[in-house]
Amino acid sequence: MAAFPKDPRPADKEAGRRILAGRFTFAGVMLDVGPGGDPWDRPSPSHGFAVGLHGFDWMRDLLALGDEGAAEALRLTLDWHGVFGRWNTFSWSPEVLERRVLHLACGARAICAKASDMECAIIALDLARQARHLISLVDGPVRAAERAAAAALAGTALAGDVGEKLMAQGLARLAQALPVSVQPDGGHASRCPRAALELLLDLQTLDEALVQRGRIAPEEMMRAIDRLSGTVRFFTLADGALPELQGGEAGARAYVAAARAAENAVAPVPVSRNGYHRLEGRSIQVFADAAPPAQGPWSVTACAQPLAMEVLVGGRRLIAASAWSPEAAGPQALRLVDASSTLSLADQACGEPLRGFRAAALGPRLIGAYENVEAKRYEADGALWLELSHDGWEKRFGLRHERKLFLDLNADELRGEDSLVAVQPGQGGEAGRRFIPFTSRFHVHPDVSASLARDGKSVLLRAHEGEPGWWLRNDAQSADIETSVYFQDGKPRRSQQIVLRGQARADSGARLRWKFAAAEG
Repeated sequence: MAAFPKDPRPADKEAGRRILAGRFTFAGVMLDVGPGGDPWDRPSPSHGFAVGLHGFDWMRDLLALGDEGAAEALRLTLDWHGVFGRWNTFSWSPEVLERRVLHLACGARAICAKASDMECAIIALDLARQARHLISLVDGPVRAAERAAAAALAGTALAGDVGEKLMAQGLARLAQALPVSVQPDGGHASRCPRAALELLLDLQTLDEALVQRGRIAPEEMMRAIDRLSGTVRFFTLADGALPELQGGEAGARAYVAAARAAENAVAPVPVSRNGYHRLEGRSIQVFADAAPPAQGPWSVTACAQPLAMEVLVGGRRLIAASAWSPEAAGPQALRLVDASSTLSLADQACGEPLRGFRAAALGPRLIGAYENVEAKRYEADGALWLELSHDGWEKRFGLRHERKLFLDLNADELRGEDSLVAVQPGQGGEAGRRFIPFTSRFHVHPDVSASLARDGKSVLLRAHEGEPGWWLRNDAQSADIETSVYFQDGKPRRSQQIVLRGQARADSGARLRWKFAAAEG
């Protein structure tokens, strides 16, 4: 072994203690094998759990416990080698292999300190074989940068010619992949905030390992780190976590802070990046999706949720989304428009994932999604506002959705307007329908409760009993509070959603106005 790569991602010692006791939890599912039990000789309870288990996601948490954790990590690694070390279709699949190579590269030196010479040789050979296989995979641009970084990281951890060759091949592949994965403005090509954070953490880990080896990181890699750092700074909301849009969870505050530990404290926060916009008031923060979802192979985690938004008040999440991610134990239906805080028409989707054999071959890519989104931002004394629109409903209903978000800095209020505008006034919509029902949803964060006022329309939102809270006023035809779901660490949490309903005329459209304002004590 040569370098000892240090992953900046924070470890969870409590999770490590549970693993020592034989309780493994991944993707919201738990498997209890008992102390010293073998998790490799039994079926995993879910696909997401199996990815975490075979990806060695337990390594970091165990090593945080010191010698006892390192000894258990060594046992699990050698037991895995005995069952899956030669080959296994799932365990050696690209998704799993990438995670395992990264975790093994970071933990190899620590677990080898507890191993015999023969066991060290087995671990080093395993790491070299897996990294070589990882770098040989050619299956499109998605995850290419992450896999190249993992392979190069393995090269830094291994001494001798094997390590040198892996380092050279991984860094060369990384320099080719980064300009595709990281956009000129620093956004990830998938438009997923969590994907940008994870890639930044991978690159920071590799950069630190290269320093240990006395190597200079490629210019393209340093440029990507700089751009991604600015993007993660933009994505960090008032509660220290990320937006829950386009296939990513919010993540823990400490997790996000780990990626920002080395950044310039006085660096300004952009107001827009990667197709998103931020509006900042005294106590209100608004985050809006103002671009189409990723297309082609990059859309396997994208969500067809046009003009979705999140609202934070006083550093707390008020209005959110379902927070679906590929790691969540949730259905693909949560990638559709109804699972976000935006407007939908006639309970229809404006883009949906592939299904059946095509999804098995290409992945659950989005098809039929909206392609044109317009965004205009304005600033004036005491006010910020966005004017957004998209064409997702035009082909089917002849209506264009326009959303205006006005943040009154003096009154500390957020006023919104959702309009459906007839593209060809006087023409009927789908199948000659004169009236088309529409729904505007506001998904409430599970830490916030929503209650309907006596007028049957206004909704009071409060994080804690006894607090004044915030009113959502509106002029909808009807307002209801319904059940929703929110994912946190891959686990579903019960939440609420405010559902405002109305009718749009196919020949003239409709308008819905709403406002968030502080309730008096």
